Amino acid sequence: MVICDSMSSPQPESRTPELYPPIEPYRSGGLVVDDTHTLYWEECGNPAGVPVVFLHGGPGAGCSPDHRRFFAPQRYRIVLFDQRGSGRSRPHGEVRNNTTAHLVSDLEALRALLEIPAWHVFGGSWGATLALAYAEEHPQACLSLTLRGIFLLRNSEIDWFLHGIRHFAPQAWGAFVGFLPERLRGDICAGYWELLNDPLPEVRRAAASAWATYESRCATLRSSAQTVGEAGASQVAVGLARLEVHYMRANRFSPDDLLLRRVARIRHIPGAIVQGKYDLVCPPITAVALHDAWPESTLQIIDDAGHSAYEPGIRAALVAVMDKRVA
Repeated sequence: MVICDSMSSPQPESRTPELYPPIEPYRSGGLVVDDTHTLYWEECGNPAGVPVVFLHGGPGAGCSPDHRRFFAPQRYRIVLFDQRGSGRSRPHGEVRNNTTAHLVSDLEALRALLEIPAWHVFGGSWGATLALAYAEEHPQACLSLTLRGIFLLRNSEIDWFLHGIRHFAPQAWGAFVGFLPERLRGDICAGYWELLNDPLPEVRRAAASAWATYESRCATLRSSAQTVGEAGASQVAVGLARLEVHYMRANRFSPDDLLLRRVARIRHIPGAIVQGKYDLVCPPITAVALHDAWPESTLQIIDDAGHSAYEPGIRAALVAVMDKRVA
């Protein structure tokens, strides 16, 4: 299915010093990838521009209108899509047939649908994980990789998220673990998974809100009460919590450093890594490990930033990288 909006030429380019102005899709649709999942996708910017695909985080977070704004709209053909179980893809929060391998295959199916020979790949956090997994499987399809807030799904990184953050955000972590009944606190992932599958919808929603609120409280250098409240209250929380817990429990790589072991497959691809120095969700040590394995890449550590792509220094760096790609 393809839903065609106006195909007229984009408006003349104007921008803030960091993000480009809001734009709307000129085309969108749904891609049926199996008997269960249908993926929402959209295209923005210049239909004749250089293709770039945006990979959202989570897993489960989905795309938002601001994700279109990292790219010069007159120069890029901007492709966004919601991964399985995420955002506007259906069914929402579905974990069946939902693995990294499925998501990599979906990217290739979308590229074929849109008849794109190769594209720039842009992703942060889980989006960086997926970008690396995809590029290592299909390097010929990647013009470049731009990665932010590096996450490699290793056991040590998951343990940090579930336990280590308490050393720097003890109140957020205390609320996160304290939400669980005491009998479920011995295994945080298993405990949340039980509540996220409770027969009562109000229990499921409350567990999703607690999970998403914890992540939101840790995602920025300076936490915003409004942003944290919106993260916990939104429908996005359900997909985010279900998919993140699902991947942490059942979809780790074997060996767990698989993405690092396979970096030789992509060392010829231009790569840029942007990382917040005070990223609590995905600490900089992982970005450094990736850069050490991929010395041809560039690594920018943003001194006054946490995890979020919208931290001022991070968003400025990401836009600058993408501007140079088409300079």
